[in-house]
Amino acid sequence: MTAITIRLQGCRKAFADGTVAVHDLNLTVEGGETLAILGPSGCGKTTTLRLIAGLELPDVGQVFFGDQDVTRLPIERRDVGMVFQNYALFPNLDVAGNIVYGLKIRGVSVRERNTRCDELLELVGLQAHGQRSIHELSGGQRQRVALARALAPRPKVLLLDEPLAALDAQLRERLRSELDQLLRGLGITAVFVTHDQGEAMALGDRILVMEKGRVAQLASPREIYQQPANAFVAGFVGNLNAFPVIEHSVQGLKVCGGELPWHQANRPDTVYCRPEHLRVMDGEGHLHGHLLAQFFQGAQSRLLVDVGGSQPLLVDSSDNPLYAVGAPIALAIAPHMLFTLNA
Repeated sequence: MTAITIRLQGCRKAFADGTVAVHDLNLTVEGGETLAILGPSGCGKTTTLRLIAGLELPDVGQVFFGDQDVTRLPIERRDVGMVFQNYALFPNLDVAGNIVYGLKIRGVSVRERNTRCDELLELVGLQAHGQRSIHELSGGQRQRVALARALAPRPKVLLLDEPLAALDAQLRERLRSELDQLLRGLGITAVFVTHDQGEAMALGDRILVMEKGRVAQLASPREIYQQPANAFVAGFVGNLNAFPVIEHSVQGLKVCGGELPWHQANRPDTVYCRPEHLRVMDGEGHLHGHLLAQFFQGAQSRLLVDVGGSQPLLVDSSDNPLYAVGAPIALAIAPHMLFTLNA
């Protein structure tokens, strides 16, 4: 089956209290693509997912699956599979019963249901769990059952709403990798909502960052991180250091703590960099300050360095040396790691 393209054309959704959840959204999700929708609470990401699912109708605009206008079709006629944060499994049914439930109400024969169930149990790594009660499963196992149930009818589109949010950090990391392999193996068009930046970066072919019901940026994970479209995206995805420019010079940009290398023609008011792009030097550097705090994080250390600005600089160092609080710190940065932002 050819993976289907999803298209939202001029979709707007407001609620009874007058709140506009989504403003005139134009969005295309390519066939076979995994799109992550990322943003803070109340930004419209879940409403966008519900518009695709058919759980919400747009006040204005249209939703297409391929060439078919599905705007007025309810969810049960859109051929979508959904995975929810709270699993939404039936506690009175065993694992196999949950997986084939949708097939049973569609009138699929017992033989076909059993065959499909065996396929899905193997797909999600639960071959020995078909007869187990839902109460006997761990959180990660329940999420796999929910995913298998969503995939059972072979949907055109898979929609996931915060699929890993209820899991602990270690399990979430492992299932993130498994889900990535599964989606790529299936080649299905998938859209998932998350507030977890790492999850969006790891799973999304592209990321849609939303702000107040609008598209802040739609791009690959690498572009989102390295070439953020504006200050909101840069600040929401990852950590950021800002350098207000005191003076422009021939050599670069004078800022608190020193002078940054800048060879571009434009003369910005502020430049930015990520914490991992600053390097601690033994002697000379572009910036000089002193250590406020150091936090050991395993593979790296996070340093807070005061260079005289309104906020300390965040520096991620993989060398992991141990500095004394108050120790002098010299920092350097490659010119291409500095960037400017739109408002």
